[in-house]
Amino acid sequence: MTDTVLVVEDEPDIAELLQYVLRQEGFRVEAAHDGRSALERARRLQPSLVVLDLMLPEMSGMEVLKGIKGAPETRGARVILLTAKTDELDRVLGFELGADDYVTKPFSPRELVLRAKAVLKRGEAPDSEGGARIRSGPIEVDLENHVARIQGKALRLTLTEFRLLADLVRARGRVRSREALLAEVWGYDAEVLSRTVDTHVRRLRHKLGPAAGWLVTVRGVGYRVQDPASQA
Repeated sequence: MTDTVLVVEDEPDIAELLQYVLRQEGFRVEAAHDGRSALERARRLQPSLVVLDLMLPEMSGMEVLKGIKGAPETRGARVILLTAKTDELDRVLGFELGADDYVTKPFSPRELVLRAKAVLKRGEAPDSEGGARIRSGPIEVDLENHVARIQGKALRLTLTEFRLLADLVRARGRVRSREALLAEVWGYDAEVLSRTVDTHVRRLRHKLGPAAGWLVTVRGVGYRVQDPASQA
């Protein structure tokens, strides 16, 4: 089945370019040019992916994102933020609200297509361990049900955060480089954006609460899950 992509962009030239390159890759594409029509069209189309500009008339992109993730019929849609903003706070807020990725303007159409395919691929198949549960210290990851727990309490994680935590716990103490995490969790090469990993790790560490110390930074290399008592 062809994936449907909703492009939300108020600049006609950019909207047309996005529609063209995504259709060339076989996607069914529709567009909206302001926040209110974007929400209406998203509820009608129930797209697999939304490419969402942050600077929109009527409603901001963040409000649209919140509306998409808050509605039962659209909360499963993947979202790529498209923005001219470079402020890290905007990126972090977008991830907090459920965005899967972001692309800054000016952007490469090929990079946008690669990111779209990678974001959609993340949700296609369950992890190879099937119904297994994997554990490291107080962190338990239920792969079948896509639930992570700390001492029995379920965490509220996005799909990307869950995949990141599962990858690190599965490594059983081995260091996972940013390049390896980008390839496994995000599905694209390291030259695209290694800071994406750092941003997600900071948010994941915050959500781990009392187990945050188990998510260890290996300076200049990457991250691993390790008992903090063994780091002395």
